[in-house]
Amino acid sequence: MDKSFDLIVFGATGFTGRLVAEYLNTTYGVGGAVRWAMAGRSPTKLAEIRDALGIDPSLPLLVADASDSDALAALVKQTNVVLTTVGPYQLYGEPLIRACAAAGTDYVDLCGEPGWMAQMIPQLQDTAHASGARIVFSCGFDSVPFDLGVVYAQHEAQQRFGSPLARVHGRVKVMKGTFSGGTVASMLATMEAIGRNRALVKTLGDPFALTPGFRGPRQPNDNIAEYDELANNWTAPFVMAPINTKNVHRSHFLLGHPWGKDFVYSERMLTGDGTGGEKRAKKMARSSKMQTMLLAFAPTRALLRRFALPKPGEGPNKDQREKGRYEVLFFGETADGKKLTASVAGDRDPGYGSTCKMIAEAALCLVQDVDRKTTPGGVWTPGAAMGMTLVKRLQAKAGLTFKMLDR
Repeated sequence: MDKSFDLIVFGATGFTGRLVAEYLNTTYGVGGAVRWAMAGRSPTKLAEIRDALGIDPSLPLLVADASDSDALAALVKQTNVVLTTVGPYQLYGEPLIRACAAAGTDYVDLCGEPGWMAQMIPQLQDTAHASGARIVFSCGFDSVPFDLGVVYAQHEAQQRFGSPLARVHGRVKVMKGTFSGGTVASMLATMEAIGRNRALVKTLGDPFALTPGFRGPRQPNDNIAEYDELANNWTAPFVMAPINTKNVHRSHFLLGHPWGKDFVYSERMLTGDGTGGEKRAKKMARSSKMQTMLLAFAPTRALLRRFALPKPGEGPNKDQREKGRYEVLFFGETADGKKLTASVAGDRDPGYGSTCKMIAEAALCLVQDVDRKTTPGGVWTPGAAMGMTLVKRLQAKAGLTFKMLDR
């Protein structure tokens, strides 16, 4: 049965949702090849955002609350894919994702909350497989550049060497951007969930938390300052590594372990070589540890929430988003010592200017470019669900660059 829409943006009145709507309007317009709609709980706010963005008033506005299961069930039946920016997902996301899984409607989000993902995967897999719904977590900066960066590097290794990379080191070279209140809210919700359930500590620290039934080899400790011989550079902890590493290993798991069951992945930030690089790496490692301690302690978390951290709905302005950028390098080595280096770069700030483009194109890639024989119903990652097809689309549409570097 033909649906009314290709894509519904749920949460279109939030900070990131507005950016997604603006991108879709600028890129695809209204009444064109992409049939899309904005959805949220307040019709008044939806109309205000539509008008403020200069979107044609003929764009459909759909009303549903994130907690209203009946309204969500009716909403998701109207579209091929739902794109949701309503987080923290562990607080507000479950009714919508369950509605999509039951209805056979594809779903993409920006989730970087591995504890919630680990809970949802076994609960939704059979339902989504039966209905045909493709559920794809983490379609923003966490974890598209990293997940697809590894897929791209492995593709190139097969082309060049005829064998996979036994280990890949993802290294953030450049990251110019700021956090929004939504990102901070997700971090705080995760810390509060740990306070209620200490078992989540093990999940958050386990690189194979999203590969039920499979445990690979011991992975590198990415929480310390360390010199990386593959990169010839000092490295420090990267705040998004805990979710990105899990998604990389889940992609490998879903693809059937084509890179070998002993595959190793590490993710950090580059800080430079020599004494200066070492000092920066050690300083960043200390700061990372201190930040984790402050957020883990309820009284200091409350003070930071009240006085220091951005509130939900706050984020970088247009100038900051357009001046932002990022580049991640992937240093790979085969089992017999052949090496390559790949680069993934984005032309806007990672968390918002680039993320809004990535998730929009991931949603459209899923329904326009990837059929259900290739990717059947189930709970997926971007790398496993769309792989090189999404790499090509992001390069053509979303300002991302994937390329090989000479070594």
